[in-house]
Amino acid sequence: MRKEYSKEEILQYAEANNVRYVRLQFTDLLGIVKNVEIPVDQLPKALNNRMMFDGSSIQGFVRIEESDMYLAPDLSTWLIFPWETPQGKVARLICDVYQPDGTPFPGDPRSVLKRVYARAQDMGFSAFNVGPEPEFFLFKLDEKGKPTQDLNDEGGYFDWAPVDLGENCRRDIVVTLENMGFEIEASHHEVAPGQHEIDFRYANAVEAADNIATFRLVVKTVARQHGLHATFMPKPLYGINGSGMHTHLSLFRDHQNAFYDPDDELGLSETARFFLAGVLEHARGFTAICNPTVNSYKRLVPGYEAPSYIAWSGKNRSPLVRVPAARGQSTRVEVRSPDPSCNPYLAIASLLAAGLDGIERQLELPPPVNRNIYMMTESEKEEAGIRSLPANLSDALDALMRDEVLVEALGHHVLLHFIEAKRIEWNMFRTQVTEWEREQYLTLY
Repeated sequence: MRKEYSKEEILQYAEANNVRYVRLQFTDLLGIVKNVEIPVDQLPKALNNRMMFDGSSIQGFVRIEESDMYLAPDLSTWLIFPWETPQGKVARLICDVYQPDGTPFPGDPRSVLKRVYARAQDMGFSAFNVGPEPEFFLFKLDEKGKPTQDLNDEGGYFDWAPVDLGENCRRDIVVTLENMGFEIEASHHEVAPGQHEIDFRYANAVEAADNIATFRLVVKTVARQHGLHATFMPKPLYGINGSGMHTHLSLFRDHQNAFYDPDDELGLSETARFFLAGVLEHARGFTAICNPTVNSYKRLVPGYEAPSYIAWSGKNRSPLVRVPAARGQSTRVEVRSPDPSCNPYLAIASLLAAGLDGIERQLELPPPVNRNIYMMTESEKEEAGIRSLPANLSDALDALMRDEVLVEALGHHVLLHFIEAKRIEWNMFRTQVTEWEREQYLTLY
């Protein structure tokens, strides 16, 4: 739970800690962190929501003739970065984006999540806890400081030094995050060479999305200090596991886990079952949001521990959703498809909207699939009612457009600009001629 600061406290902290610059941070439609940096003497103006910027230059925002936007800092996100510049320290405030008439900008991803979360509150829920598990790769840099395709180590799952050469970098990332208020739960080498995972404590919806955005910034910054490039690209290399961001979800009512029922055979409440059914119902629709790049679909293939099929289980990890064994206040569902390239605000909003729809409509949860789905025949999957996730970005965009619940949750502005940007990305990709194609066809034909 973040501390609530007053304007006066922030000004006092800034002066006492020699803060010289403040970054007013927000994200564009694709989840890329943007910021307007101001000298500290402009901080009082910023705290009164009077900082204006040109929204026409930001991906998915507005046209040039309607470009004026205001940044409204969330005071609870005040944070002083642990690295110093020669001029002094730098702080940041995460902002919501407002229109000149004082209304939230409908294209602001953070405002989209707040809107969906408000719907959960209207349904009687007091919290939506989200626990992400983002993975990333570390690559070496060349003599010009550009990323190479050479991984930093040849380690594997849970390896340590000397095999895990990224251990020092990963440890410094953890220390930096802890200095910034993160509660780190685990840090380890992942399955693929050069791949790492750092898990931090769950938080309520908006704070969790803020944490993911901050986490990605810190990982890249500290890696660069170690002469490395950190990437959250889902599948940077062929033939090894890609990077996912398994996401643990739970709803609370009055500080009690709404997913837990001690009298149920599996310990799951009706609310949990309805929510989980909603996630499965809308899985094809939210895939474009949770897996938003062309490259995302190189990860969602059999054989690399990433889900390809829409099912759930309390035991195995091949389905889309797993229900971890913990019960009581820790009862939760784990959605395994999201990857760390997603916009965290839109991804969490989509997952929540899907689950809330399941609760509202009291959707029936299909039986769990406790077999390894990758070993099932097509007829067995069909008999069990197991559908596949979209195979590529284009199919995922089509599925999103057909999902009325997610279309409404994201809003017209976000959906229009997101679809437009991603159609351009897909068309650029599908018209490329790759080295693989030349190797296969140039001499054969």
